[in-house]
Formats: sequence, C-alpha cells, structure tokens
Amino acid sequence: MSFQRSVRVQSLNQPSPLAERITYEEPLTNKTAQSTVTCVYLTNVAGYWRNVTVLWCKNLMNHSFSIKVDSLEGDYHFSCKIDLKPWHFWSKKGFKSFEVEGNQVEVYWDLRSAKFSGGPEPFADYYVALVSDEEVVLLLGDYKKKAYKRTKSRPALVDAVLVYKKENVFAKRSFSTRAKLDERKEHEIVVESSTSGPRDPEMWISIDGIVLIHVRNLQWKFRGNQTVQVNKHPVQVFWDVHDWLFSSPGLGHGLFIFKPGAPDQCDSNSRECSSHGGGGDSDGSSTGFYSTKSNLTASEFCLFLHAWKID
Repeated sequence: MSFQRSVRVQSLNQPSPLAERITYEEPLTNKTAQSTVTCVYLTNVAGYWRNVTVLWCKNLMNHSFSIKVDSLEGDYHFSCKIDLKPWHFWSKKGFKSFEVEGNQVEVYWDLRSAKFSGGPEPFADYYVALVSDEEVVLLLGDYKKKAYKRTKSRPALVDAVLVYKKENVFAKRSFSTRAKLDERKEHEIVVESSTSGPRDPEMWISIDGIVLIHVRNLQWKFRGNQTVQVNKHPVQVFWDVHDWLFSSPGLGHGLFIFKPGAPDQCDSNSRECSSHGGGGDSDGSSTGFYSTKSNLTASEFCLFLHAWKID
C-alpha cells in the first residue's frame, strides 16, 4: 500500500500546518506475505516541521525497521535502515547517524529485550530515539529513561505527533492490532469475519473485547461506515472488504480505517472530510481526510488496517 501526506514545512515560531490531506493509492501488486507497520509523525527536525516515517517489516527471512526524514520541499528523503536479524544479537542495540540537509541526525535503539505479539512492531521493553540539535525529537517505546541516559540529550520542546498508522496483517479470519484512539491508552482492535459456509457472510469489529459493529449480509454491505463510542469518545470506522468476497484468496485485502472524532467535527469547507465508505457508491480507489485545526491532536490521527486473507 502506498500513502502520501504533504506537510507544509514550518519553523518552531510558526503554527502547525492547516488543511492537510492524506491520500490513498492502490499499489500495482503485493503478493509477498510481509507484515509491515508504517507510522508517520509530524516532528521538528533541524528547526523545521517534517514528516518522519518509521517502517517496521517482518517476513520469514528478515526483520528490520527504518526511519525516513522528509526534505524541506518533500521531494526527497534522508533515511537509515536497521536489520534485526535473529542470529545477530548485536544489531538489536546500536547507533547510526546521517545528515538531513547539512544537519546531523542520530538514531539510537535498544531492542534486546523487546516484546512482540506476532507483528513486526514491538509493544514493550524497548526504545528507538531520534536526536536532532541535542534534543530527542522522536522517542518510541517504554524505556524512556534509558533512552535519555544513553543519548545524553534533553526532551524536545515540542512533542512529535503521530499522524497516521498503516498496518498490513495476514490471517485466515481474525485480524488484530493496537492503536491510540484517544489520549488515555492504546486499544485492542479485532476484525473477525465469516465469508464462507452455509450462512450469509458477516463481519464483527470489536474494540477492547466489545463488539461495536456487526455487519450481516456482507455481500451487500461490503463497503460502509459507522461511528462508535470508545470510552465515551466517538470513533469513525470505515470498511471496504469487496476483495475478500469477490477476489481469489490472497489476491485481495480488506481496508479498515479508524478515525477518532465525530463526522460533524470536520470543517464544512473541506469537501472530502470523510469521503470513504457510505455504502456501495465508492469505488475504493481513493480516500481523503482533511485537518483544519491549528494544533494537531489525537482526533486527527488515522489508523489504516490492511487485512490480507490467507489459506
């Protein structure tokens, strides 16, 4: 899957970007069963707001993560990749540096004790720190004290903001992930489906063990959207499972989007504030979300879950 999100570069003295758009484009092909998690953060690197993309990848042969920092114009990137091969214990702790438009940026990581739940991204006992101008401008993981001690850098004046998370998962009928849908905690999201057998196809979407969406007659309702309540906070859920039902196994995926906030919170001047879903009128080829607030918040975060069915 390929996503693009343009962010206007700004200095610390300027407000955060307005009216930004996330676009979704269908790839040419994806037949490799490689689990990936892509997180894009709005981060202040070398005095300017930039997109910083963290990509975790795992397949049968390799496990790695990479960090990519956008240039000021957004037309090229600066990146480094770290292979976490299971037979190379030394690679699970390290340090790398690279230049971003003449400014040195450093990456520190310690994944020796990291805990994984089957996916490529760890959920506990690790850190990954991105350092610029002696500030930890992006810090991942729960080993925060160890990260600050090792980098000998101070916390950033402005925290990085997670803009969106995109995940490719593979399973037979049940897909799960975790994401922050509010500022309190991470939530467990599970999508289950029954697309074959004597009964009509149906699907369940649950958050923290509670089924919030149950779609019957999925062959007629393979695209749609619904707003649910998670800890008294509204979350918009969009789905498109056309390929699950009408493509050969393994060749099509289901797309699920989780966007905190109620639909009426969108600015009336944004024509495509929540354009995906809404029954069978959408062809699933593009999805747009606009942000109109002056400060990025959790309500502007989007989770994109791509669920690939395997035999």
